[in-house]
Amino acid sequence: MKRLFLFDVDSTLINEEVIELLASHAGVQDQVVEITSRAMAGELDFENSLKERVALLKGLSIDVIKEVQKRITLTNGAPELISSIQKNGDIPAVVSGGFVEVINPLMSELNISDFKANQLEIIDGILTGRVVGSVVDRAAKASYLLELEGRYSPAKTFAIGDGANDIDMVNAADCGIAFCAKPALNEVADVVILKRDLREVLNYL
Repeated sequence: MKRLFLFDVDSTLINEEVIELLASHAGVQDQVVEITSRAMAGELDFENSLKERVALLKGLSIDVIKEVQKRITLTNGAPELISSIQKNGDIPAVVSGGFVEVINPLMSELNISDFKANQLEIIDGILTGRVVGSVVDRAAKASYLLELEGRYSPAKTFAIGDGANDIDMVNAADCGIAFCAKPALNEVADVVILKRDLREVLNYL
């Protein structure tokens, strides 16, 4: 029976917070970092905080997305963990409060076909400061886990994340893993990993 592994992206599968990289191009990084920190700590509603941060990106060219993609770095051990999961016949999947336009190349690189993220609204090559469709918040992350369970009927589910936005999916998984996480997530996780190497997950399989 296959096992399902659902990963958060920002500060989990990668080292960066993508929206902060985008914000650096708009000259609003300090504002976005402050909002992100409060959201990940559970002090702010994620949906409203995301919309507030994306609004600050209004007017950016889509060329910035390619620049940000170049700055993304995989977390230590991420390729090895994903490869191990795939070689074992298990299923890696990704759900992100970030943006599908930015993570698409990363998903191709890791050969991950099941992923969900927010979509930036882009008109005439310019970011409008809005997202398309519903926001991928903590409830949506848990819903995606359930959707994948229905699709694959896995023997066991694992959810790996770092922030308050991951609480619901970590609670919904058979094994919820807090990876170098905020206290709010550590409190509810089954496993807490403090070393920033995703190969540590292998110790709990």
